[in-house]
Amino acid sequence: MNPPGPIYKNRILAALPKAELKRLARHLSPVILNQNDVLLDGKASHAYFVEEGMASFVVSLRNGETVEVGVIGVEGIVGLPILLGTDGAPGRTFIQIAGSGYRIPAGKIKEEFERSGELRTRLQKYMQAFLVQNAQTAACNRLHNIEERLSRWLLSCRDRMETDKLHLTHDFLGQMLGAPRTTVTLAAGLLHRAGLIDYSRGTVTIQNRPALENTACECYRIVRDEFQRLGLL
Repeated sequence: MNPPGPIYKNRILAALPKAELKRLARHLSPVILNQNDVLLDGKASHAYFVEEGMASFVVSLRNGETVEVGVIGVEGIVGLPILLGTDGAPGRTFIQIAGSGYRIPAGKIKEEFERSGELRTRLQKYMQAFLVQNAQTAACNRLHNIEERLSRWLLSCRDRMETDKLHLTHDFLGQMLGAPRTTVTLAAGLLHRAGLIDYSRGTVTIQNRPALENTACECYRIVRDEFQRLGLL
């Protein structure tokens, strides 16, 4: 009797029928994803299925400032340009919260994607959800205040990490939200005093999720509902 294969946490992998997963699994290599590891920067040689932790897709400006426009966790894949046949794209995707996952050579995931099967269906749904997330994040960064945006961002992280404890510094939060550290510290302080979050030594703990959802802008619910509608969260 063959030993049982791994039980995948990644939502895309976990949803595949046995025949497709068996064919794909031969090309999957387990990887440790350390904080700040760059997974995609211009050209893409591999795609990554995140099992634990979270990656950020950021754009950088000429003056060195960065802002996050998307997050990828257990629900998705890093490497959409490969699937679209473009090999790469502007921007950078790196590990924001350390974890683990599986990587697969670009040629292999493209080959499997081009087959007509559940993998292709799942990846197409993820593409749409990720585009909705990108568009809504752009609107949010332009129109909503920092307290609403911070609440939205923490909830998005929590959905993908499936834990209320998030290892994040204020400097890092500022980079992701495109705001000065002092502004993020002020917003975090307001949430803390209201009993919504606690933070110490680079760890943010969500203490009152319902209240945090009420504080977040509608962008959080729009993106969450789309991911849920497509069966990704």
